[in-house]
Amino acid sequence: MNLVQKLSETEMELMEAIWACTPPVTSTELLHMFAQKGRAWKAQTISTFLSRLVDKGALAATRDGRTNKYVPRISPEDYKLLETQHVLDGLYQGSVKNLIAAMYDGDKLSDQDISDLKKWFSEK
Repeated sequence: MNLVQKLSETEMELMEAIWACTPPVTSTELLHMFAQKGRAWKAQTISTFLSRLVDKGALAATRDGRTNKYVPRISPEDYKLLETQHVLDGLYQGSVKNLIAAMYDGDKLSDQDISDLKKWFSEK
């Protein structure tokens, strides 16, 4: 798994759009995608975020004439795992049990959640 720095909310939104595409993707394609969703970004804004994603290790960029083409360097699953491990290490001493205990003690787990977790653990 590649080491990628933590992504901001907007960077994550951009990565989700890129993961949904067939790579490589260009900034122009992304501008059109976001415009269709009602989010009109300027070309410079997209370029800035794409550069940050390259710097953070989430994307690889190649130059094709005057156009940069971008390819993800990490899958969505690997990024989620990386972030989950970061939260576990930082807040719960690397312990899934401590995370689940915090969720239970904070009344964030429904009876259905608990039942589903029991079933899931018994199948492992």
